[in-house]
Amino acid sequence: MYDATFKVIIFGDAGCGKTTLAQRFLTNLFKSDSKMTIGIDFEVKSLEVEGKKVKLQIWDFGGEERFRFLLPSYVRGANGGLFMYDVSNYSSIAHIDDWLMILNKETPENKFPILVVGGKADLVNDREVSSEEGINIAKSRGVDGFIECSSKSGVNVDITFEAITKLMLQQSNII
Repeated sequence: MYDATFKVIIFGDAGCGKTTLAQRFLTNLFKSDSKMTIGIDFEVKSLEVEGKKVKLQIWDFGGEERFRFLLPSYVRGANGGLFMYDVSNYSSIAHIDDWLMILNKETPENKFPILVVGGKADLVNDREVSSEEGINIAKSRGVDGFIECSSKSGVNVDITFEAITKLMLQQSNII
């Protein structure tokens, strides 16, 4: 028996690590040869946060421009979101407003928690977006938090999903 079931969407530009983040969280494995997501991938995982048993329905959206039209249909009913960008690709965070505009247009009455997630944090020598800049962009957009992670090393992957789950539990008045 679950205390809650939540729909979490992972969205952002193509190639920023959305699929590898989801796969690392689900399997604790890193696949460097991950294929481009065509449309949408859907996975389920259970976890316990703050003593509550939660089922997460994880919706991973293909980030290519040609798949963006799908996001409005699937964002309805979402309880939380992870906007993901690649710390080694500045343009991936520069598009945050485009992505947030789609969400705000589709769910004006349902403001759910969103975390800005800087992926590929292990690429320290290729970094184009500093942590401070990521934090400032997240704050200026009024989202609910910021974190950097690495699907390759596993750093902060579980913490990312635990953080969004905790925010969803709080918004639902379950904790």
